Amino acid sequence: MLKSKIIGTGAHIPSRKISNEYFLNHTFFGPDQIAIEQSAETIIRKFKAITGIENRWYAPEGMTASEMGTLAAEEAIANAQVERESIDLIIVAHNYGDMKYPGAPRDMVPSLAARIKHNLKIKNVNCIPYDIIFGCPGWLQGLIQADMAIKSGAAKTCLVIGTETLSRVLDSTDRDSMIFSDGAGACIIQSNVSDDSGIINKIIRSDTDIELEYIYSFGTNQGDETEPRYIKMKGRKVYEYALKYVPQSMKECLDHSGESIDDLKMIFLHQANEKMDEAIVKRFYELYGRKELPENIMPMNISEMGNNSVATIPTLLHQVLNGEISSYKLAPGDLVMFASVGAGMNINAITYRW
Repeated sequence: MLKSKIIGTGAHIPSRKISNEYFLNHTFFGPDQIAIEQSAETIIRKFKAITGIENRWYAPEGMTASEMGTLAAEEAIANAQVERESIDLIIVAHNYGDMKYPGAPRDMVPSLAARIKHNLKIKNVNCIPYDIIFGCPGWLQGLIQADMAIKSGAAKTCLVIGTETLSRVLDSTDRDSMIFSDGAGACIIQSNVSDDSGIINKIIRSDTDIELEYIYSFGTNQGDETEPRYIKMKGRKVYEYALKYVPQSMKECLDHSGESIDDLKMIFLHQANEKMDEAIVKRFYELYGRKELPENIMPMNISEMGNNSVATIPTLLHQVLNGEISSYKLAPGDLVMFASVGAGMNINAITYRW
C-alpha cells in the first residue's frame, strides 16, 4: 500500500539567544491596560514555572522567515539525498510572512514558498510552491496536504517547511511575549511502496465560533493601536480548549489507525507550554484508562527553544533524529504520533510508522 514517508529533515535555529533575564527591565501590563503590580522578576519566575521556558532564539534583524526556511530546506534536501529538481511540491507554513524587523510590513507576495523555490535555485516549472496559514498546526497541515497529494498521484516528492519570526510581532508589555520565538524546520516526504513506514492516519478539527478570538492580532497592552498589530492570546481559553479537544482528537486519530496505545513509542506535540503539553498527554492516556505515562513518551525542547509556532514539531523531530535530545531514539518500525493546536482554533494529528 502506498504510504508517504519522511526521508530527511532539516532545521535552522537563529543566532540570537534570549534568556529570561532579557525581560527583567520590562514593565508588563494586563489586558485592562493597567501595569501589573508584581515585579518583573516575580512575573518571570512564575512564567518559567508554568511554561518551562528559560531561553528562546530570535532571528537577527534583516533575516526573514523565507531565508530561515531556505536554510532548513537545504539541510532536509541534503539529508534526504534527493535531487532538488525532482521536488513536486513546496509547502510552506507560516503566519506573518516575511518581516525584516519588529514592526515591519508583513510581506506575503510573492508567497514564501515561491521565494524559497527561487532561493533553492529550482528551475522545474512543475514544482508548485504555495503557503499555508493555519496557526501553529500549519507545518503538520502541510504534511497532511503533501500526503494527500502523494496518495492521489499528484506528487511523489514534497518539501514541507514551517518557518516563523514571531519576535517581529511581540508586544513587549505583554507577559505572553516571553513565550514566542523564531525558527524553521523542514522535511522531505516521499511516496513509499517498499515497506510499512510512513503516515498511517490523520485527523483535523477546526473551531471558529468564539474560538476565533482566542489567538488574534491587536495593539499594545498600553492601548496603542499600531500597524502591523501584535500577536495576542487569551491564555486561559487556549489552555482549556486544548485540554478539552486535543486528547480526544489524538485518540480518534490513533483509534482510526488501528494501532494500540501500548505500541506508541513517542508523541511529538507542538511545543506551546510545558505544563499544557504534559496535561494533554496525561489526559490522552487517561482516555485509555492509563494512569501512568510510559517512560520517554514525549520529547520536549521548549525550555531552550521557546514556542516558534509552525517550526516546533519539525525542529523537535530533527533534533531527536540527530540525537540532540538525550534518552529519545527512534528505530525502524516505531509507532509515533504528531499533534498540534493553534490559532483558528485548529487541531490536527497524525499517526506514523517510522
